[in-house]
Amino acid sequence: MNRPFERILLATEHTEFDAGAERLAFGMAQKYNMSLSAVLPVVSNPEYEVIAPQLVEHTEREAAAKIHMLDDAAKAAGLQLEISARRGEEPYREIVQEATERQADLIVIRRRGKRSFLSNLLIGEMTSKVVGHAPCSVLFVPRAAQMWSHGILAAVDSSPNAEHVAHVAAKVAAQCALPLTLVSVASHDTPELRAQAQDTLNRALAIADVTGVHATSHILAGKPFEQILAEAKTLAADLIVVGRHGESNVIHTPFGGTTQKVLGLADIPVLVARE
Repeated sequence: MNRPFERILLATEHTEFDAGAERLAFGMAQKYNMSLSAVLPVVSNPEYEVIAPQLVEHTEREAAAKIHMLDDAAKAAGLQLEISARRGEEPYREIVQEATERQADLIVIRRRGKRSFLSNLLIGEMTSKVVGHAPCSVLFVPRAAQMWSHGILAAVDSSPNAEHVAHVAAKVAAQCALPLTLVSVASHDTPELRAQAQDTLNRALAIADVTGVHATSHILAGKPFEQILAEAKTLAADLIVVGRHGESNVIHTPFGGTTQKVLGLADIPVLVARE
């Protein structure tokens, strides 16, 4: 069976908020022998460089020190890590461009930086834009998160991306030898909506079966993000897999949507699968 991912790009500013993303990226590369590279985005623009050259020099020294620390950490973990510092006005553009150039199929990134008054429902601005523009799947990692070891929960809906979500989740489950639970949420508990949810789950279960994974499935009813998070807690799942399209498309719903809320509220890693 093919691995779910081959080339990981760790996007980090090497702050306390990036500790979980760095830990998981290193762990995945170690355990599954994946190619790992890293990008450290540095905010810069021509006007800034002209007006405050001393601050630019300080920023460059700081970036060089962070790269050195990351390189040392990778060597200590027995990993070969290619690290790039990319300069630009918007960090997310540099991350997306690095992922495109390296043909990464997974970006690993922190969930958010400093908390804001909206942080309970939102991920950070930079990370929100990354998932909106990334050419590949994105793994969002809370600061305290550990490598998944108990179970995987995948949420599927009627969107065109649902089958890909099931496919990616099944591959991850197979690779990690972990149980997979597939859920579909009906907004209201009616026979018609339950039938639709069951049809979605039947297709997802068939995909998992072809992948060689025996998955279990549940139909839930209520607000999708609440049901997904509650089910993950009930199952003690330590990875959630969701899609980026349909209601979950954070490009079109930057302050709402199921995926946005799951990302903002989950205390475990969330993988946003993209074809």
